[in-house]
Amino acid sequence: MSTITTRDGVEIYYKDWGSGQPIVFSHGWPLTADSWESQMLFLADQGYRVIAHDRRGHGRSSQPWEGNDMDHYADDLAELIEALDLKNAVLLGFSTGGGEVARYVGRHGTARVAKLGLISAVPPLMLQTPDNPEGVPIEVFDGIRAGSIENRSQLYKDLASGPFFGFNRPGAVTSQGMVDWFWMQGMLGGHKNTYDCIAAFSATDFTEDLKKFDVPTLVVHGDDDQVVPIGRGGQASAKLVAGAKLIVYPGAPHGLTDTHKDQLNADLLAFIKG
Repeated sequence: MSTITTRDGVEIYYKDWGSGQPIVFSHGWPLTADSWESQMLFLADQGYRVIAHDRRGHGRSSQPWEGNDMDHYADDLAELIEALDLKNAVLLGFSTGGGEVARYVGRHGTARVAKLGLISAVPPLMLQTPDNPEGVPIEVFDGIRAGSIENRSQLYKDLASGPFFGFNRPGAVTSQGMVDWFWMQGMLGGHKNTYDCIAAFSATDFTEDLKKFDVPTLVVHGDDDQVVPIGRGGQASAKLVAGAKLIVYPGAPHGLTDTHKDQLNADLLAFIKG
């Protein structure tokens, strides 16, 4: 396996396919780099170098007890980009990975970055606070934490068979393959790491990070996203990023990298080429 070791001793697994301009993918919770495989296969076939890593504590990366927060996630991404000496890179973040990409820009800038993409992403801030009254109440995230402690295997199955892919909507046809794929990726992650990540993706405020975006940015969000509501996610982020292009997928759920993969692949290719 291809890995790097971070300055604080965490081993980060990554996959690196193809050649050409680099495209770097950051995945969602509680998934792995594999969740991007449809986009990676497509874009590698189009002549790009595609790179995706398993976030610390997730998938095939090591499981540190400490450092399961956005600052460390962003710094790990920076170390990967520097270790591979990537330049003119396109950074794409899905869900929690969108927060990772935003915090990367906030902490490390865009000297190595050509373009940015936020897909069903958690920025600017999911959690309801006095300054963010339209956010998601803390009780929702406390419920996810409680589910993780009680039976995280069942929690992942319930998320995948319900709101993540929109399979709980009237008339939706559940893909057991997608449910199993989500569950398998989630169960590869460390229990402590995926638990801590709930706070990282829900309670981190990325507002100031988004204001530092200074390269072309694509924002893609489904208007039936039950995990990261579009009003608190894509629409709010697009307002904070100067010149951002917002594409709304009507009726699309959170997990549109799978449910709308052909549409997303085409939109990503057009954005990268444009």
